[in-house]
Amino acid sequence: MAERQERRAPTAQGAQVVRTEQITPHMVRVVLGGDGLAGFELAGFADHYVKLCFAPEGADYAHPFDMARIREEYPREQWPTTRTYTVRSWDPAARELAIDFVVHGDEGLAGPWASRAQPGDQVTFLGPGGGYGPQASADWHLLVGDESALPAIAVALEQMPAGALVHAFVEVADAAEEQKIVTPDGAVVTWLHRGGRPVGEALTAAVTGLDFPEGEVQAFVHGEAGFVKEIRRHLRLERGIPLAQLSISGYWRLGQNDDAWRSVKREWNEQVEREQEKAA
Repeated sequence: MAERQERRAPTAQGAQVVRTEQITPHMVRVVLGGDGLAGFELAGFADHYVKLCFAPEGADYAHPFDMARIREEYPREQWPTTRTYTVRSWDPAARELAIDFVVHGDEGLAGPWASRAQPGDQVTFLGPGGGYGPQASADWHLLVGDESALPAIAVALEQMPAGALVHAFVEVADAAEEQKIVTPDGAVVTWLHRGGRPVGEALTAAVTGLDFPEGEVQAFVHGEAGFVKEIRRHLRLERGIPLAQLSISGYWRLGQNDDAWRSVKREWNEQVEREQEKAA
């Protein structure tokens, strides 16, 4: 009988809020710093992320959380809740880590925290992780996402090889939510205003109606799971793009909170892939 492997809690890191900035009416940037970031390193991906840890109300453990001890000594309902966020920027010289949050009033967990964050506030996080970065070997690049994917799309644009041909589609609520992004020569960024339409409807129409350039594309499509599924189907079945050229993920799903979505996300993605392979 194989020996049962003990599941180890990931190592947590601590940081402090240095400052915050209101980027748009519904986007807040929180800059973290402190000695806890001394060993923080990135591997060059555009979609690097960290998992922020939020203790339940009344928890008697302090930042930075000792995840192994908490899992050993506390019942599951007293474990910290995690939320995944893209690293917008990392300045190793200043030891400052910037994370952008979509904020809709008191909705959710991380957004309200970001809107109330003050310099000196403590935070514990896990990571970083990541896996996507623009490849110079691609003939052109397709970037697609809603507000939740905007930080990663902005980093991807900043990392594009010189002279890269890029089509980027970003859907936001309205013109006030647009951001100034560094765009290289050859990059076309199209801002789509949602207005009263369903999330992702404008993105799906933009991608399906795009006159694809010649050559091999590298695509990054992230955001609400419903429209991500539709665009994935279009790219895989109608455009015949191999999975190896795609970075596609539903960051969130309309009608489900983050915990409910994460509990079924892997199974949902696998089901989508099976359906699309069957239809191919």
